Amino acid sequence: MAQTIRRNGKGVRRVAATRSARTKVAKARKKTGNIVDQAMRWVPFSDETLHRLMIVAIIGVVAAVAVIGAELAGMPALAEQHLAKFAGEVGLRVKRVEVRGVNRMNELAIYEKVLGQRDQVMSRLDLAALREDLLTLPWVKDARVSRQLPDTLVVDVVERSPHAVMRQAGQLVLIDETGHQLEAVPPSRAKGMLVLSGRGVESQVVALEKLLEAAPALKTQVGEAEWIGNRRWNLTFRTGQMLALPEGDDESAAALLGFARMDGVDRLLGGKVAAFDMRIPDKIYMRVPGHADSIAAQAKAAAVARATKAAGVDGAAKSAGHADAAQVKAHD
Repeated sequence: MAQTIRRNGKGVRRVAATRSARTKVAKARKKTGNIVDQAMRWVPFSDETLHRLMIVAIIGVVAAVAVIGAELAGMPALAEQHLAKFAGEVGLRVKRVEVRGVNRMNELAIYEKVLGQRDQVMSRLDLAALREDLLTLPWVKDARVSRQLPDTLVVDVVERSPHAVMRQAGQLVLIDETGHQLEAVPPSRAKGMLVLSGRGVESQVVALEKLLEAAPALKTQVGEAEWIGNRRWNLTFRTGQMLALPEGDDESAAALLGFARMDGVDRLLGGKVAAFDMRIPDKIYMRVPGHADSIAAQAKAAAVARATKAAGVDGAAKSAGHADAAQVKAHD
């Protein structure tokens, strides 16, 4: 009877290949383990801390997925509606508005911006948008809007400070130290303030302040400053006298300082000179009212005197001639 013999054993080559592969895998695992161990040694965390961080990361990922899913399902909007409804039912609505920090500006301008929030539910107030709206007011330099539960909206305002007055289109406009326009004012409110004029002068307020700092002794005596041709200044002092300065920041500062020194020695301000011109380096021209007329009158008087004197000499000569002729005739 024939018998079938099955050979389940592996060949020598196959066994050798299997052993080689196992050896390579073991070496790779050992090498990888060494690299990971080295990396773990460099990490400044313990195994327990690292485990906690991994748990936190997993929770964060799950929470992010949940939020995204909720957003897609519209749950935040629904939750916000329920929250707003609950806040309104318990009295968390804007019933009072408290404004702080207002000294010069009209407080009603702020209330006009804020009163639209009356009866709004506290949770639905857009404080950032309200602040941006307040910053559009000319006098408001900065603002902060906050909730004061249960029913008060608090507005803290930082006002701009009036620095000078700008003459514009036949009226006077208050400006701050940057040239920002605040409001039109009557002459009575501008009394004693520095008056600026000239096209584009609002952009030169900082430069003018720096110029006047070059001569502190004269700064308080300057009543008006006119920006001429977008290139130089004419300063009018409170005495009514005018000083024409040259072009250029350094040149005008040097001229103003030189004028301050001359005024300290010779008391130019308050004298007879109406205008000083320092546009030409190292020179100063002065204009005295009526001085030309006075010189002209003196020249005319001198001419009349010379003519009178000449006429007197001619008259005396003629009289002497007549006398000589009479004597000759009497002798004959």
